Amino acid sequence: MLWILIIILAYFLLSLTNLGDKYLLAGPPNPKNYSFYTGVLGIAALILIPFINFVLPSFGQIILSLLAGSIFILALFSFYNALENFEASRVIPAIGGILPLFTFGLVYVFSGGKETLTIYGLIALFLLILGSFFITFEKRGVISFKSLPTSILAAFLFSLTFVLSKYVYLEQGFWSGFILMRIGGFLTAFCFIFFKEIRDEIFKKKSAFQKKTGIIYLSNQILGAGAFILQNWAIALVPLGSLVFINALEGTKYLFLLILTVFLSLKFPAILKEKFFEKIILQKIIAVLFICAGLAVLAINH
Repeated sequence: MLWILIIILAYFLLSLTNLGDKYLLAGPPNPKNYSFYTGVLGIAALILIPFINFVLPSFGQIILSLLAGSIFILALFSFYNALENFEASRVIPAIGGILPLFTFGLVYVFSGGKETLTIYGLIALFLLILGSFFITFEKRGVISFKSLPTSILAAFLFSLTFVLSKYVYLEQGFWSGFILMRIGGFLTAFCFIFFKEIRDEIFKKKSAFQKKTGIIYLSNQILGAGAFILQNWAIALVPLGSLVFINALEGTKYLFLLILTVFLSLKFPAILKEKFFEKIILQKIIAVLFICAGLAVLAINH
């Protein structure tokens, strides 16, 4: 049960981060830039080594850890590339619905069919995926065939990251595995330096992005880092067969985001202007009911 509370807390922090991005930053960042900075800043995890019991694992585990970190950066790039080329209302529901299915399938294949869900687990998974889909779905952003291949690729890479990370944590201590994966992410992100726009941002022009965001950007990064650590902790704690729920519970992030947006829109209408129509409210209520029902079944099953 602890992992459920941890992942919900992680998604709450991510909802705060998303709120800052949505209203205070200028749209989705450049995919290469964001992937580069995320991976490069991840190397900061090395400062933890003197304060933890860092143990260098076997060669095979080192390769697995580096691979998991590397694929995470590629997943981020695919996701933000999708957001750059298609509307978020098309991409996010597709990824939210597909990602848990990939995770379920990969865990089943990697475990040789030994890890699967009970009937109650399948019901909880179905309800959570349905809730996640409806809470992110917008009529104007019906999933299109053009956006689907990119969304599928991002979902698969994120799913593979989750599964490989779990296998890392099965064999290694949390912080040792976490740090090695961040090194893998750093090495992959560093390859983006070969793209001209990345070199221009780093070496030629002063970062307008940092000027625009200032303290807000820094706060978002801290919140995001905390959420990322909590998410990885939940992955380390969750039973392998229940790993899919780490993905399925992402609907709680959009639930928190919805609640925060409604509250802030009413409290500060001059700053946050959100229009809520009856049909949208009804859709969101149905989504919330699905998510709550899924959480109830999941809690009883665990």
